[in-house]
This record gives sequence, structure tokens and C-alpha cells, in this order.
Amino acid sequence: MTDRVSIHHLQVATSLYQFIETQVLPTTGLAHEAFWRDFDALVADLAPQNMVLLAQRDRLQFAMDDWHRSNPGPIKNAKAMKEYRKFLSQIGYLVNEPLTDPITTKNVDAELASLSGPQLVVPILNARYALNAVNARWGSLYDALYGTDAISENDGCEKGAQYNLKRGARVNEYCRYVLDRCAPLKKGSHIDSTHYAIKAGKLAVTLKNGSTTGLLDDKQCVGFQGEASVPSSVLFVHNGLHLDLQINPFHGIGKTDPAGVCDLVAESALTTILDLEDSVAVVDAEDKVLAYSNWLGILQGTLTEVVQKGASTFTRSLNADRVYSKLSGKGSVTLHGRSLLFVRNVGLLMTNPAILYSDSGGRHHEIPEGILDAVITTAIAMVDLQKKKDSPIRNSRTGSVYIVKPKMHGPQEVAFADTLFGRVEKMLGLAPSTVKLGIMDEERRTSVNLKACIMVAKSRVAFINTGFLDRTGDEMHTCMQGGAVLRKDDMKSSAWLQAYEKNNVLVGLQCGLRGRAQIGKGMWAMPDLMADMLKEKLGHPMAGANTAWVPSPTAATLHAMHYHQMNVGELQKKMEKDFSKQDTKALREEILNHLLAFPVAEQTHWSAQDIQNELDNNAQGILAYVVRWIDQGVGCSKVPNIHGVGLMEDRATLRISSQHIANWMAHGICSTDQVRQTMQRMAAVVDTQNAGDALYKNMAGRFDQSAAYQAACDLVFKGKEQPSGYTEPLLHGWRLKVKASH
Repeated sequence: MTDRVSIHHLQVATSLYQFIETQVLPTTGLAHEAFWRDFDALVADLAPQNMVLLAQRDRLQFAMDDWHRSNPGPIKNAKAMKEYRKFLSQIGYLVNEPLTDPITTKNVDAELASLSGPQLVVPILNARYALNAVNARWGSLYDALYGTDAISENDGCEKGAQYNLKRGARVNEYCRYVLDRCAPLKKGSHIDSTHYAIKAGKLAVTLKNGSTTGLLDDKQCVGFQGEASVPSSVLFVHNGLHLDLQINPFHGIGKTDPAGVCDLVAESALTTILDLEDSVAVVDAEDKVLAYSNWLGILQGTLTEVVQKGASTFTRSLNADRVYSKLSGKGSVTLHGRSLLFVRNVGLLMTNPAILYSDSGGRHHEIPEGILDAVITTAIAMVDLQKKKDSPIRNSRTGSVYIVKPKMHGPQEVAFADTLFGRVEKMLGLAPSTVKLGIMDEERRTSVNLKACIMVAKSRVAFINTGFLDRTGDEMHTCMQGGAVLRKDDMKSSAWLQAYEKNNVLVGLQCGLRGRAQIGKGMWAMPDLMADMLKEKLGHPMAGANTAWVPSPTAATLHAMHYHQMNVGELQKKMEKDFSKQDTKALREEILNHLLAFPVAEQTHWSAQDIQNELDNNAQGILAYVVRWIDQGVGCSKVPNIHGVGLMEDRATLRISSQHIANWMAHGICSTDQVRQTMQRMAAVVDTQNAGDALYKNMAGRFDQSAAYQAACDLVFKGKEQPSGYTEPLLHGWRLKVKASH
């Protein structure tokens, strides 16, 4: 039994109560009595509304199931689509599109409003990962290129145990070409540079032919460190992002360079989402306190982590701001040393035993976890809001709190988030719309009503983005009764997905997000395949998105190069102009019809081998992720897929795979016995892949004893009945059992 403290109508786990009393309230200046009184009143008012919205989800899904049973298969013609849309409107799934009215969000930091660059998402439970991500505002392009497959290992350029001069030269050349593209010289190339200096308030570059030149645009050099005649760094700006050319002729790399250049440090992860949701395994008060403590420590600037690399040990902490001399020699330039931080709260579905509340009949219920997160994470964020402007560690310089809200289904749920944040602001004495909202466009009912979703929170919206995996999981669950869905790879080229990605940007621009908020795209899930990422992820800024998710600080540094190749702000202006010339009603009709074209296969003539391959892929992915979640409490990690390629996995991946198998079983593409045999075979594969993990517990041979294996099977065999196809209820239940047994 959890020890609890009774206060008003709340039963608060003692560990959480003590954390709030000893660390949150004294640090923020909030009064004990008012905090708990108002918290209790907020929960009493809003928890029932949360339950009503979940009941609405169930009602709509029941109606969709009935419709699909009566109308099996995909929609084949315009008449059928018209009837389908009429049905969706009648049940309240599809709402009337509101008139265009630009958002009014104010006090948004430049990283969201005017700059374009990569975004990291990191589990808040892991202090080391969180610190790395926050510090990933700046990254070594030399290290990112040298240490990954972004530079080929052919022709004698292997990484090896010792520094490879030939590979280093290839990296040096790549970075000089980056400078040529981003900060070109009036004459010649940075490749031929032999010396950099600041003369008469301008950059002077000596070339190997003895001549001296400057930048084509002198304004692109904005600062330096060291002596003007022999600077240790030269700071450039391009498309709003900075590049810091590091110079040290005594450095191991710099001594091999004619100009003494030893690195090119790129402004990389402009923003980071510290995640309380899909990438963490948080199931009780103990987990919540750790998560909230890390959020508090980062905002205070006190969080540290001891890191051991080989024989050496060091303490990681938050980076300071970066300070440069102005080229005039008078005054300085200070740049933010850390990412601007969001915190991602959970959605509406889950409750948490950290706090129990009493309903009007005196019955106790677990608190809706989204309400808990909103109150505590915002209260903690007051630490940042109360800092002075000259504080060495600040997050928002405009007085805002940034919260990403995931898994919202349609405008009613977004309106609930707006109401919740408003109540929290009133409770904490904050100005209205201090809390800014990030809308995850990852559920089908949100996508088809995106403009309405934005409009109901128009004074808060600071971020919208797409998420293919959760969106696909919701697609499949919504049409679960309609027939067998496409193979997963085939969905990537389906009409609904292309329309989804396009719609997100167009609606965002139409609603006035340019200059006020981020329009984002989803994750590159393969952290070891950086060469492929460099080829493919340019598509995100080219689509008009001013941010996109990356799986690591290294990936952020490489993806930052795409925002030097594409000026997203200028592209968005052009897109707005082009959009204004189009027949917007016709365009909207076309996009909406594609958005509603659910992925049920017209024909299911897949071979037995194709079906088995799909099952193997899904089952291995489910087991590989779940075994760490249940047994070790790891919510996000690099998980090898069936081919041994490391994928950055979280619950969104799990949702799509489990729903896919559940759908195929429901429509006879595979049998229950076949799936069970596949799960057992893949359990042995996953055991082998984890053979080097001392904490790992095998699943094969102990299927009845392995909680992780049983949880994975539940996700598949009970998948059809799970609310919206979500994995959290089953995962949380099994994880709590494992924790209770320790």
C-alpha cells in the first residue's frame, strides 16, 4: 500500500507530497494552504470533464465500428466519400471548419517564432540524456561527421582506433564547403584559407596564394573570441543559425590544418522536449517524483550527472551561454548555450496512483495524469519565470512556459487543455496564456479538424507537428472493423499520409503560425544511419516545417545543415502567397477526402511468406521494446529491429505494430495460433539480441513467468479492445506488477 497524506479531498502519495512541500513550494514562493485548496478544487471540477471526453471517444469509436461493419472495405468513389463524410458530421466526428482567424499567441521565444532548426525529444527520467539534449544547442560538426556514416569509410577513410588523417581531411573539406555555402568569400574558397583575423571591424581571410579577402556579406561575421589578429573562434550567422569556426594551431586536428582550424561548431538543437509521455515508463508516485525532480533541477540549473567514459569520470551539467567580442572590439555578443525547453505532459487517457481524489459520492479515484502534470510542471516552471534577466541559466526570455500536449482527439479536447491551463494559471497567479500549448497532430480526429483545434486555443498555440506512428496507429484502430489494413511499408505511400503531412503545414500557415509558432515534422528513427538522414530529412524543411525531430545530439548537428540549405521562413512566405492564389475551398476538399481515405486494403492477395514476414517484423519489434519497458522501466532506447538495425523506439512504435497484428487477426489474414508461435519464436530472437545485457531476463523458455512476454502478448491479443489502440493501460498494469514484486 502506498503511504499517503490526506489534504482536503486529495490523498497524496507521501513521496510526492514531500517533494512538493520541501522543493516546489519553497522554491516558487507558493503558499501551502492556497496551493492544496486550489489544486483540490481544480481536480474536482476538471476530472469529471476529462472522463466525459474519454466517454466521447468510446461513443465515436462504437459508431465507427458499426459503420465499418456495414460498409466494409475502402471508400471507392466520390459518392461513397460524400456519404462517409455525412456520417462523420452526424456523429460529431467531423466539425464545421471555422473561419480563418490568425492565432494571437504572444511572448513567444525566437527559437519558436522566428528561427528554424532541429528539435530533440528526450526522456526526462534519464538525467544524462536530458542534460545532453539541453546542451545540444551547440554541436561539433567535425565530431558528427567523423564519428558517423555521414562520411564514407571507403578509400582509406575508416574510423579505426586511431585518428585517421585521411578521414579527418575529408571532414575538414566537408566543413569548408559548408562555410562556402553559408558564409561565402568575395574571392576564393574557405578551403584555401591559411589565416583568419579581424581587421578594421571585418573578417579578413588569407588564402594560400597570399591574397587576402573578406566575406561576400560582411554582416555574416558577428563575433570572435581571443585576439583580433589571431582569434580562437570566428562566429558566422546564416539563416538565423550560427556557425563557430574554432581555431587552435596547437590542437591535434588544428596543427594539421593550414589555418589552424580544429572544428566547426554548429548551432543545432534550438529546442528540446523533455518528455513525460511516450519515451518514459512512469507509472506511480516514485517515477513521477524523479521526473519532476529532473525538470526542477534543469530549470534551476542545478541538475548534474556523473559520467564515466573508459577510465575517466566527469560531471555533466548545463552549458553556460556563449560570449563573443563584437567585431568593433567594443561590447560583446551573448548567445544561448542551451536549447529552449518544452515539457511534454501526458494526454487524457491515463490516471496515476500518485494522487487519489474523491468524487461527489465519496468514492476514490486515481487522478487524471494530464491534470497532475499540468499543475506540477507549471508550478515548477515558475522557478524560471521568477528569474532575473541577467540570470546565467534561463529557459524562456519572454516569460512563457511551453507544454506539449499529446494524443488529443479533436477540438473539444484541445479546448479542455486550454481550460486546464487557464485554471492552472489562475491557481498559480500567472497571467492568462503564460502557458503555451504544443498541439501534437497525431490523432485522426485532430488532423481532419486541425483548424478548429488551433482556433480553440488561439492565444496559446506555439507548436503543431505531425507524428506518423501514432497517427497510423489511430488510423488502424479507427477502421479496425472495416477490413484488413495495408502492410506497414505500403502505408508510407498511401493517400491519407501524404495529405496529412501537407495539411499540417498548410493549415498552420493559414492560421498565422509563421512568426509566432513552430510547424514541426516527425522523428528520424535510425540514429546510426546518418548518411541516409542527410539525404532524406531535407524534405522536412522543404515541406515548410521550421523544425523536425531527431534522435540524438549528433543527428541534431547534422540535421542543422538542412536549415542552412533551406531558408524556411522565406519558403513559408512563398507558400502563403501561393496558397492565397489557390481555390482554398477546392484544395481543402481534396485534402480532406484524402485524409479520410483509411488504409483498408482493397485486395489481400499477400503470399504466406509476405504475411509471415510482416508478423515477424511486428512481433520482434513489440517484444524488443516491451521487454525493456516492463522489466527495466526503460521507455525509450535504441532497439535492434529484426535485421539488427538500431531504431529509436517509444510507445508510438508499439501502438502501430500491435494494432497491425490485431487487425490482421480480426480479419483472418493470420490465426491466433500463428501469431502465438511467431511471438514465441521472436522472443528467442530478442533474447539473443540482448545477450550482453546483465540486467536482461530471458523470455523464451519461461513464457508463463515472464511479465514482459505476457505484456507483449496482451498488447496483440487484446489490442482490438484497447481504447484508441493505446498501449499505456496494459503496459502500466504489467509494470506495476513487476515493481510490486521487487
